[in-house]
Amino acid sequence: MAELAPAGDRHAVPRVVAVLSSVLERVSERNDDDDPSSAPKRSAFRGVSRPAISVRSYLERIFRYANCSPSCYVVAFVYLDRFASRHPSVPIDSFSVHRLLITSILTAVKFMDDIYYNNTYFAKVGGISLMEMNYMEVDFLFGVGFELNVTPAAFASYCSALQSETYLERPPASAARTLFSLSLSSSSSEEEEEKCSVPIDW
Repeated sequence: MAELAPAGDRHAVPRVVAVLSSVLERVSERNDDDDPSSAPKRSAFRGVSRPAISVRSYLERIFRYANCSPSCYVVAFVYLDRFASRHPSVPIDSFSVHRLLITSILTAVKFMDDIYYNNTYFAKVGGISLMEMNYMEVDFLFGVGFELNVTPAAFASYCSALQSETYLERPPASAARTLFSLSLSSSSSEEEEEKCSVPIDW
């Protein structure tokens, strides 16, 4: 089995990775605090326990080893928003955010980049099995209705939303909700483990 090559080590982690992780961490925290009596729907993206790795570290790990273009993280954000809008019964919380991230980025890189790693490699980056990676990819594609195109206007709007995050020190949960629910899909209706061979503790 090929070892993971930290191709991203040559470059600084792009700002979009830090910003996106900040947004998703707040969304996860907010959904974790929701009424526990409303049990979330069972989903391929929902783990049995909270991963030990933070969202920020997980995204930095993906950047370091998957060698995605920065635009893929914005497009993944668009896809996550579309998925959340279509499936409110599958909350993006601390049990699901990592799996949704690796799947949305895999989907984005296949759509956006000319050269990318295969599912076996992405599964290793994400700390999951190939079977899980394949299943989640298909489930995610159906979850967004195979709506993968992102218009320039939609891309710019999501970029602006993420950019505005850089000016917010610690906005309230309502701000996170606004950033993550732009509803632009109707218009066209990005500390990592030192050794990648070490499995992620799910």
